[in-house]
Amino acid sequence: MARPPGESAGKTQRGIQSVEVGGRLLQALADARRPLALADLAAAAQLAPAQAHTYLVSLTRLGLIKRDHLDGSYEPGPLALRLGMLHLDHTPAYRAAVPHVQALASAIGWNVAVSLPTPQGPTIVHYATAGSPLHVNLHVGTVMALATTATGRTYCAFQPAAHWQPIWRQQQAGAASASPDALSAFEDQLDAVRQRGMARSIDSPSPAVSSLAMPLVDADGTLRLVLTAIGSTGAIDVDWQGPVASALRGAIDDIAQAVAPT
Repeated sequence: MARPPGESAGKTQRGIQSVEVGGRLLQALADARRPLALADLAAAAQLAPAQAHTYLVSLTRLGLIKRDHLDGSYEPGPLALRLGMLHLDHTPAYRAAVPHVQALASAIGWNVAVSLPTPQGPTIVHYATAGSPLHVNLHVGTVMALATTATGRTYCAFQPAAHWQPIWRQQQAGAASASPDALSAFEDQLDAVRQRGMARSIDSPSPAVSSLAMPLVDADGTLRLVLTAIGSTGAIDVDWQGPVASALRGAIDDIAQAVAPT
């Protein structure tokens, strides 16, 4: 981008401080990944509650933040959601995946989730439904657990340890599985995921629900997304060489071809 006339290469551009302060509130809400009360949101943004309230009034008017009229908590507003979807629409792997995932769900008769790697963990950005409804609370925006889901283990297996270990430790804090050898045992599971190129979960983390997950990885080793087929245990075939695995692999190959440089 060309610099304004008279501006040197090393000069810091002037901004509007009030806009940047408002951005701190948006960042705090994004980091929390849940609605926050005024006091909690102000503390996270390192602002006094009265000062935060003034900014929140303007952000609410713009649609970047929405206030719940029942409990008074704040959450992302419609404009923030539209901006998030615009970002997704310009992500090549996501854009290429959506039509293939719809076709995949119809072909196998089971739900299929598209998850992107985010700093918070593997996050569902598209959920294609097929067949009978499942008793599982999955939707766009769900962040999948690392140790107990096929999606989470796939996310970890194809990313640097620095990307997932802090999240894993946080999720294991206080759990019975948080033993000194737990991380080593989990890394052994990830080795098996890498060798097979996929992961599966049976009756975990939800009883009577099983899944099979597979990654899309660039030639340089960068994880772009994870596809996860989800169905009723005993009905969905999660065999490593079964028809669902084969269909997932075919969809991954089609998406990879669609986003490959020409």
